[in-house]
Amino acid sequence: MQIMKVDPRALKENPDRMRQSKSSPQADALMLATIKAVGIVQPPVVAPEMDGGNGYIIDAGHRRVRLAIAAGLEEIDILVVDAANDNGAMRSMVENSVREALNPVDQWRGIERLVALGWTEEAIAVALALPVRQIRKLRLLANVLPAMLEQMALGDMPNEQQLGVIAAAGQIDQKEVWKAHKPKKGDTAPWWQIANALTKKRMYARDASFGDDLAQAYGIEWVEDLFAPADQDGRYTTNVEGFLGAQYEWMTSNLPKRGGIVEVNSWGQPELPKKASQVYGKPSKSDHAAMYLDRDGKVQTVHYRMPEVAKPNGAGGDGSVGGSDDGEAIATPKVRPDVTQKGHDMIGDFRTDALHDALGRAPIEDDMLMALMVLAFAGQNVRVDSGADGTFYGGRRFSRHVVGLFDEHGKLAFDQDTLRVAVRSVLIDVLSCRRGMSNSGMIARIAGDAIGADEFLPNMGSEDFLLCLSRQALEASCAEASVQPRQKVRETRAALVEHFAHEHFVHPSGRFAPPADELLEWIRAGAATDVIGAGSRNDEDEAEEDGEEQAGQVEEGADQDDPQDADVAPEEEYDQDFDQRAAA
Repeated sequence: MQIMKVDPRALKENPDRMRQSKSSPQADALMLATIKAVGIVQPPVVAPEMDGGNGYIIDAGHRRVRLAIAAGLEEIDILVVDAANDNGAMRSMVENSVREALNPVDQWRGIERLVALGWTEEAIAVALALPVRQIRKLRLLANVLPAMLEQMALGDMPNEQQLGVIAAAGQIDQKEVWKAHKPKKGDTAPWWQIANALTKKRMYARDASFGDDLAQAYGIEWVEDLFAPADQDGRYTTNVEGFLGAQYEWMTSNLPKRGGIVEVNSWGQPELPKKASQVYGKPSKSDHAAMYLDRDGKVQTVHYRMPEVAKPNGAGGDGSVGGSDDGEAIATPKVRPDVTQKGHDMIGDFRTDALHDALGRAPIEDDMLMALMVLAFAGQNVRVDSGADGTFYGGRRFSRHVVGLFDEHGKLAFDQDTLRVAVRSVLIDVLSCRRGMSNSGMIARIAGDAIGADEFLPNMGSEDFLLCLSRQALEASCAEASVQPRQKVRETRAALVEHFAHEHFVHPSGRFAPPADELLEWIRAGAATDVIGAGSRNDEDEAEEDGEEQAGQVEEGADQDDPQDADVAPEEEYDQDFDQRAAA
């Protein structure tokens, strides 16, 4: 090791240096001013070239050399050390780590470089004074899409939980989600949306009651969650069906005496037999046990007690009959509440009418109107079978969007960006084109066409999708793509797959814009329904409905029932027809 003076322009950069990300302009300006004032305080570390050259390669101090050249220095002091077998990779890694913290992406790249040079994870952990678990965490970045890595290298990093979800997903899923949520130039990425879209249901090994034999039988492979607390078993699997099957088999083999397996209701509570009362204290020998799986797939056990068989009157031996005047017949007087149930019903009607009048006539700003729309979806009377991912059910799905619109005092207080995110999130949870209960129908297609969602559709020119097309549809696609149809359907499909491997294909039936005739029919049906709904609110109709209620109670008004029923029947018949069309 020796110190010598050289021209900084004669030094060569090390291609294996750890810090690849550029430093901020403010930091460079500060160092440049320091070099002009007092020179370089700590000489850069260099090593002789190993390929027979006479030059020197920088091990540490690339930024100092670059700014010394910018300051116009003719010579600088350098510290010459012996060349390392790994081209100075470890020295550069350590030197940069003890200075300003390396970007996690640069850390990962440096660790991968050291592993390629023969370093083990344990040896790297010792050299960098980091836990082995942290080294393995950083190596998970190898599973992240390169485009996401470039965004992270700019300093826009997700939190540990989001990074763990992203790294655990496949490259194909990451590519599709990144395409949908890729930020504009200069913006930060919505990592919470990306992680939410890539989230898969996890079943943890710490919740499993079965052993390794059942895990192997059901094809369960445990994956270590390196982002979980170190003192916690973080192993998990995404094979939900296999996990639940193994749990059920374990429960079947380990049923206690007087026990059984029960199902759970929509709230995750066990469905006990009728007339059974749950035992919350210490169970007795005559009590029953019910085993079930909660929402996390964990085996739970509750005890319940069945009612005793009622004894006939007089079975006590004294000839007495229950309900005597001297015993239980004495009733304590009930305290009248401040407002009766009917009073609460009237208050609900008063509030609803006032709320609807205010929504129809009161001046409301646009941002408050959007906030109220987000708030309304969190109501108790709203049910949405969402097609979005996640494990939120009922009101929790929309309550998580609403809470961001309140301040610490419980008042509605928000900015435009917060409101915009909340509205987009609610629309994502509501609108769905999936087949089944979550299908929003024509509404979702109209919304997708309005915002240009066709541009986000994936390439449908895959083998899986083309298998769903008939010969006529395949030949029509060939005509549009200028592909010559083959004699066999299989050969035609293979030709289309090869052609669309380099082009983006969306089948006409997969686009959002609905057919014009279906859209007009839907609009006409909606307009007719609106007329019927508006007419039912008139004072005359309300008076007729009151007359019907009175007629049902007084015999003299019985003759008025038939004309009114005849007036209502066409509307009911129209509603049934509209419901059938909507269902179709």
